[in-house]
Amino acid sequence: MPKSVHSRKYKRLVDCLKGARIAADLTQADVAKALKRPQSFVSKCESRERRIDFIELLDFCRLYNLSLDAILHELE
Repeated sequence: MPKSVHSRKYKRLVDCLKGARIAADLTQADVAKALKRPQSFVSKCESRERRIDFIELLDFCRLYNLSLDAILHELE
């Protein structure tokens, strides 16, 4: 079984989050500022270089006005 950071489902999760960020008309720098993190944090998450934990997922969803249900639906 592949590591989850390299799985198709994880890629779809990251693609969904990135698409939601773009749809919300936010730059990586905007997101980083809202999360009080460096821009490189957002970049590494979106490039799958850094794994997103559940609390961070909640933070991204809140910023993008995206429900967890929408994420789960996207992964099915």
